[in-house]
Amino acid sequence: MKKKIIIIIISVIVGFFFLSIIINLLFGGMSFGPKVAVLDISGIITKSDATIQRLHIYRDDPNVKAIVLRINTPGGSVAPVQEVFAELNKLDKPIVASMGSTAASGGYYIACAADTIVANPGTLTGSIGVIMQFTKMKGLYDKVGLEQQIIKSGQFKDAGSAFRDLTDEEKAALQETVDDVYNQFVDAISQSRVDHLTRDEIVQLADGRIFSGKQAQSHKLIDELGNLQDAIKIAGKLGNIDGTPKVLRTQRKKSLLETILGIEQNQQLDDIINFSGVSFRYELSLGN
Repeated sequence: MKKKIIIIIISVIVGFFFLSIIINLLFGGMSFGPKVAVLDISGIITKSDATIQRLHIYRDDPNVKAIVLRINTPGGSVAPVQEVFAELNKLDKPIVASMGSTAASGGYYIACAADTIVANPGTLTGSIGVIMQFTKMKGLYDKVGLEQQIIKSGQFKDAGSAFRDLTDEEKAALQETVDDVYNQFVDAISQSRVDHLTRDEIVQLADGRIFSGKQAQSHKLIDELGNLQDAIKIAGKLGNIDGTPKVLRTQRKKSLLETILGIEQNQQLDDIINFSGVSFRYELSLGN
């Protein structure tokens, strides 16, 4: 009889243990009472799904009173950056951006969705602009005797081909697209920093140059100098949390292969491969 009781007790304990693991995997851990959630955005931004999914978890958690965006990124692809920015703008909870070592281009774009932007004095930020890069390999192909035959449906369908130079018409058409996305970037900053900068003032700063955190503050691109802990305190005040706020921070665990290759949380193996050459040449990028 005693053995059965012991077995039942052990079974209950083991059951609760595995249940807690499942809850932690599904919901990123549970803690009660008001808290500040920290959302990490790091590495080159090529996807938005995981970030938005985590953001929605924090949005729907009634205990999360404010969100800190911990940004460590040189930027990334235009559409994923805009998707994250749009979702952040839908939130009715206070948002504080905390810039780490780098929060440039697309990283700064996302930071502009915050109510308060905090950076370290030595953070590298800014780099406001858009870039489209092409790889030209015509000389190499000529040396090895390779040539390409093109059948296309329109004048610009093979614009950016590695086998030839861009024509003047192609350069003009691509520049028009880059300028349009650039204006979207400037507009987003202008709307977010309307109390600090005019659009003309932003354009003067939006020439692709980078700023230190201290320089960015002097140009009114950020609000305060401080580290992650300072940003959490600010978020706690904005969320009306008394005293030192509890912090909820969940980071995706890397696989062994990702650890070996040094892939950041917002990257996948196919992204690393795509950066190797031609397959990435049509990607508009908010980055250095």
